[in-house]
Formats: sequence, C-alpha cells, structure tokens
Amino acid sequence: MFKFIYVILMNLFRAPYMIPKMRYEADHPDKFSEEERYRLVKHAITLMMKSGKITTKSYGEENLPKDQGYVMYPNHQGKYDALGIIISHREPCSFVMDKAKSNTILVSEFVDLLQGKRLEKDNVRQGMQIILEVSEDVKKGMKYILFPEGGYEFNNQNKVCDFKAGSFKCAVRAKAPIVPVALIDSYKVFNTFHLGSITTQVHFLKPLYYEDYKDLKTKEIADLVKQRIEEKIEEVLGKPAMD
Repeated sequence: MFKFIYVILMNLFRAPYMIPKMRYEADHPDKFSEEERYRLVKHAITLMMKSGKITTKSYGEENLPKDQGYVMYPNHQGKYDALGIIISHREPCSFVMDKAKSNTILVSEFVDLLQGKRLEKDNVRQGMQIILEVSEDVKKGMKYILFPEGGYEFNNQNKVCDFKAGSFKCAVRAKAPIVPVALIDSYKVFNTFHLGSITTQVHFLKPLYYEDYKDLKTKEIADLVKQRIEEKIEEVLGKPAMD
C-alpha cells in the first residue's frame, strides 16, 4: 500500500501530460490503433515500474497460442497483477475488472485504452452480457485477462483461492484456448507495506485447447487450471501455494 502511494507521488509531475494523452487516445480509438494504445499503456506501466523499483520477469511466452484469441486465467494477488501480465504480454490484450474499482484516475484510462470490460459483481444479467461480449471478442482474435478468484487478500503470500467456475464460460462459449498464468510475488508490489526493490514473476503455462476441455464441466476446468497454477508456484518457490 505504501509503495502504491509512493509510485503515485513520484509520477505526479507526469500527470498533467500523461493523463490527458491517455484519455484522448482512449476516447478516439478511430484515430489510434489497438497497438498504439497498447504501447501507451505499457509505457505508463514502465514509468511506474522504474519509479517504484519494480522488476517483472516473464516466462513461457512460447506457450501463448499463435494467430487466435484466448483467455488468460491468472491467480489474483493485488493491484499490480494485470499490469505485470500486460507488461509481459507482447500482443495487445484486454481485461475484465470490477466496475466499482474501475473509475478512479489512471485505472479508468487503462480500462478504456484497452477497451476492457467493467463487471458489476452483483448484477447477474450484466455479468451474462459481459460473458457474451468477451466470447465474441475472443472469437475475433482478442486476448483477455480474467481473474477467476474474483478478489484477493492483502499480503496474499502467494496463496491461491478457489476459482469460480462461471468465469470460464467465456472461453468455453468461444471454444478458445485457456491459458493458465501463475503470478508469483505480485502481491508485494502494491498490497504489502514493502518499500524496497521488488521482483515479480509471470509464468504463462501451457494452454488448454478446446479439444482438451470440451468434455469437462466448468467446475472441473476451474479446478484443473487452479491445480496447474499451484503446481507452478510450488515448483518455483519450493512450497505449497495455499494454506
């Protein structure tokens, strides 16, 4: 939490330039390509990482499916999670996030630049609409980040909580590849009281293609993806990724 405030304060002098630029590009997707808007987001994240002494190492980019849309399902540790994945992901991608948390300054610009989806957690009808929209986007080749835990604990300690089966309906409906993503030490960036240098890890694991999961129920898919992420975290850290 302290580092989050510190990073914001360290970048305040950039706000009069960066925020309007981000807002303008977000509001004019007809003038700025998806690649251009993605580069601007990554530039903003890079500035935050430098001022916050944050390093993110990524692994397994070769596992990402080529020439098609897919949905990435990471474990959830804190405010930095999506940023760590985006800075590690070469091609443009988008994400789904809690609408209640999506309208603050900078966050709103990130969401709109990447044409992200704002999910109303207590609105079942709107949630179904988001599933349909993401499914159609993925069919067209878009890549999405979707956090199946739905939330996170402060000072997460690399624990992985249960995955919600409903979050996998997007990929199933689109018959798209499911990419498990293991995040390690991401919680240390903005969701602890740590102020020193921090290194996080993003591991893109081997995907589940439609043929791999078509006969599974969404609960079974959720459990399988969670298991693979836990196994990777345990492999890297040498200890279980849960209590």
